[in-house]
Amino acid sequence: MRKQLLNRTNNLSFGKNLKWILILLVLFISCNKEVDFKPQAINFDRDACHVCKMGLTDQRFNVQAINAYGEVWFYDDLGCLAEEMRDTNQWNKWKGDKVKFWIGDYNKGNLKDNWIDAETAFYTYGIHTPMDYGYVAHSTKPTKEIAYSFKETLKRINQGKTKRENYIQENKLMMKEDTHPDK
Repeated sequence: MRKQLLNRTNNLSFGKNLKWILILLVLFISCNKEVDFKPQAINFDRDACHVCKMGLTDQRFNVQAINAYGEVWFYDDLGCLAEEMRDTNQWNKWKGDKVKFWIGDYNKGNLKDNWIDAETAFYTYGIHTPMDYGYVAHSTKPTKEIAYSFKETLKRINQGKTKRENYIQENKLMMKEDTHPDK
């Protein structure tokens, strides 16, 4: 009789352990989902640039970054992404071990599904963009303009080769020393 009770107790214990093992296995599998690096749709009525907080309004200039955890950050201008990437501690922590960039093709217009791979796109300089960094992306290499790669464009932005200062001056957001009224 005592042996039967021990067998029943062991069977119940094994059943409880099996139940917990199955629960943990289901949780582990559900947490280990594969990240979708496809471009995500913008909700123009509520999505804003992660850096400058300006509402996203024109697909031709918008950029998105998708990290290894499936989180998406939007930018209204390629220059805002470059600014974000300068903060290497925060950027590296956020992106994890992989990040995918998408950008609007300037030539395709303000269409909702206008996304091209930002790292293989060609960039030209001189167009007015939302934050006036001045760079736009193209899916094919332009024939009449100088075209830059993604890395070259980010480097140029970081070197200050943008239209930004003129934009700030024109909008009286910053004054040059030599034009200050007290001088």
